[in-house]
Amino acid sequence: MKCRFDHENRRTQGWRRSLKIFLPALFLLSFLATFLLNNFHPAIAQLPRQEIRGVWLTNNDIDILRERTKVQEAVSQLRQLNFNTVYPVIWNSGYVMYPSAIAQRTGIQPFVLRGTDGHDILADLINQAHRHGLLAIPWFEFGFMAPPTSELALNHPEWFTQKRDGSQTSISAAGEVMWLNPFHPQVQQFISSLVLEAITQYDADGIQFDDHMSLPHEFGYDKYTVALYTQETKNPPPSNPQDQAWMRWRADKITAFMVQLNQAVKARKPNAIFSVSPNYYNFAYKFQLQDWLNWVRLNIVDELIVQVYRPKLQSFIEKISLPEMQEAQQKIPTGVGIMAGLRNNPVSIQQIKAQVRAAQERGLGAVFFYYESLWEHNSESVAERQNGLQSLFFSPALRARTP
Repeated sequence: MKCRFDHENRRTQGWRRSLKIFLPALFLLSFLATFLLNNFHPAIAQLPRQEIRGVWLTNNDIDILRERTKVQEAVSQLRQLNFNTVYPVIWNSGYVMYPSAIAQRTGIQPFVLRGTDGHDILADLINQAHRHGLLAIPWFEFGFMAPPTSELALNHPEWFTQKRDGSQTSISAAGEVMWLNPFHPQVQQFISSLVLEAITQYDADGIQFDDHMSLPHEFGYDKYTVALYTQETKNPPPSNPQDQAWMRWRADKITAFMVQLNQAVKARKPNAIFSVSPNYYNFAYKFQLQDWLNWVRLNIVDELIVQVYRPKLQSFIEKISLPEMQEAQQKIPTGVGIMAGLRNNPVSIQQIKAQVRAAQERGLGAVFFYYESLWEHNSESVAERQNGLQSLFFSPALRARTP
């Protein structure tokens, strides 16, 4: 018994000596673990967040844009409602909305040259926006699209592409339109020159391209493109416009042009925001050959606003919850284009509020189409609409300008 007791005693004394040795180390490990857990933050929380709160200013807003006092009132009101970005149209229906030497040399007269007192309406809007702390990003609305009656189409028919049956028009929200050939070097030069002129001539914070910086998949059967495709692939274009290889070839060509355009913009104005406002990805690629997700991955997009014009909330939420939206917002400020109403199709402030809140819950900004319809063409008072927006944007979210 005594022998076993001595053995147990020695074992206990050994355990105590070991505890004395290891206890400080165990305490240190526990302290470090607690410190690390309390101070750990996921990488996503450390990403810079810029909540975009914007509105597009369209041709329907020209009556406001041409009046200095109306512009001042509009921008002041947007600032009071805690908006932070305006997107004024500068390219629409084959015409520019500012005095353009490039357009005139191409045989295109400006659609609107001056305001009511002879002033430059784009310069005035940009100055007023900056005075009130808003970014101003001109919107290159029509991209490669132009009406068949435009001077551009009439003076440069060789710049336009066609379908396999030889027809040259399609029906869009803007009516019947033709499509500039995005693969033609003269078209690329023309578009690039207009963009560079605009960002150089004005103190703009960037430039935005929307879903029309693309090509409907039926097009691309003009002589120039057929020859280029045949030269590069040793085969004529497939008769099926949705042939996967043929679609990929055209989409990649548009992507290559956008890379070049981004480089040209950045060379001229390094801090310019290269903004893109497409449709949701599956539609954009399949029907418009616009591979904008690849543009994001190639780091040529500084800001993404995906147009999601859906009246039903469930459909809206499905589109803004797609994986490509989540991927984009890990890299760049990302928002949703929300329909504020049309002259023949009003949208209630309740629908607007529900969609903005759904976007905000997912870390997404909101841009409204368009300024006039925020207040007009519905049965609600302006005060009701303003109060609704104020409840959504209850605190400022200023976006810093970069010189």
